[in-house]
Amino acid sequence: MVIFVDTLHISIMNHTVDNISLLKAIQNDDEVSFDTLFRNYYPALVAYANQFIELEDSESIVQDLMVWLWENRKSITIESSLSSYLFRSTYNRVLNAITKKEIEKKAISNFYIQQLEQIKDFDLFELRILIEKIEDAIKELPDNYREAFIMHRFKDMTYKEIANELAISPKTVDYRIQHALKLLRVKLKDYIPLISTVIPHLL
Repeated sequence: MVIFVDTLHISIMNHTVDNISLLKAIQNDDEVSFDTLFRNYYPALVAYANQFIELEDSESIVQDLMVWLWENRKSITIESSLSSYLFRSTYNRVLNAITKKEIEKKAISNFYIQQLEQIKDFDLFELRILIEKIEDAIKELPDNYREAFIMHRFKDMTYKEIANELAISPKTVDYRIQHALKLLRVKLKDYIPLISTVIPHLL
């Protein structure tokens, strides 16, 4: 029993030392060490995130974390273990993603409620189908296009406000919204006349 405990302790200590060495190498711009970290942690972090959100979103979150880790390698200070830091960072990003989706969902829902209050003598069944088509098309947009589009169309935020919120330029905001509109117009081409009548400023 003592031998087992000692062996386990040595194993943990070696793993901790390896992680410290790995992090120091990464901070010294060692891409091979970063590749090692990615291969060691990526599958586990994705599996962890996937407990809370969809697999595709989990992969995107962990990939973004890894990119952020490399880009900020010089300034990162890890007080706990590298493993704890990565899992905690993944968890925080998962929470942010869930919160963002809930906010987007609420914004879209409130928008449609306002539209319904303004529409008189309209076929509600037809309207429900239209709303479902629009929602599906918006969900299929790339994340950054969808985010900017929702903030502008459903939250009435200006390009400047969106740019400040997302830490990007107003020109980038315009680019994302214009491309979102192009994609939506293709997806919803059969419904554009109806959309123009019911929700004229959507597209």
